[in-house]
Amino acid sequence: MATESPAGTTPAEIMAELAALEDPRARAVNEKHGDDHGVNLGKLRAIAKRLRTQQDLAVRLWETDDTAARLLALLICRPKAFGRDALDRMLREARAPKVHDWLVNYVVKKSPHAEELRVAWSADPDPVVASAGWALTTERVRKKPEGLDLPGLLDVIEAEMKDAPDRLQWAMNHCLAQIGIDHPRLRARAVGIGERLEVLKDYPTSPGCTSPYAPDWIAEMVRRQNAG
Repeated sequence: MATESPAGTTPAEIMAELAALEDPRARAVNEKHGDDHGVNLGKLRAIAKRLRTQQDLAVRLWETDDTAARLLALLICRPKAFGRDALDRMLREARAPKVHDWLVNYVVKKSPHAEELRVAWSADPDPVVASAGWALTTERVRKKPEGLDLPGLLDVIEAEMKDAPDRLQWAMNHCLAQIGIDHPRLRARAVGIGERLEVLKDYPTSPGCTSPYAPDWIAEMVRRQNAG
């Protein structure tokens, strides 16, 4: 049964509302990160809070191919309502980094198909798709490492991360750091891989933020664990 909007809002009305929120300054900032929209994310979340969960509306907003509309769709959808093939198609359509990240983190991670997609995506020849598989692997390293071949993952990272495209490299680096943070017996090896490859070693980091360079990231998070 279709879910009615609290205020009878149609996709066309939502699109008009999003268009009215277009801010050239926000677009300029977003475009630096590869995201082609100019809507403040706080205002986008406020719309989602008003609309609440509406799967039918979410599907129709996704079909617009508009980045802001797709971000809103991911906030109001019902993650478990999507089939495995629908999620795979959506990921391959989600080329804007923020849409890709929200789809993986807000929807796929909550899906009963997450593990099947993790395995399939990790081996995909498209590096953007593969990065989603690695993001899901990092989630398993953190929450449910049982059954994962952690030394094998480190082998792959050591062999492939240095020359991987940016988004795939970032995802593999996160997995490397997470293994080092959560698994003391593999920590020295994870740090050693990071030191040899030097991936993101010179990445600009704001004061007070943790560097994405894996050896520094691991050291800081372990320090916090020990302090807590």
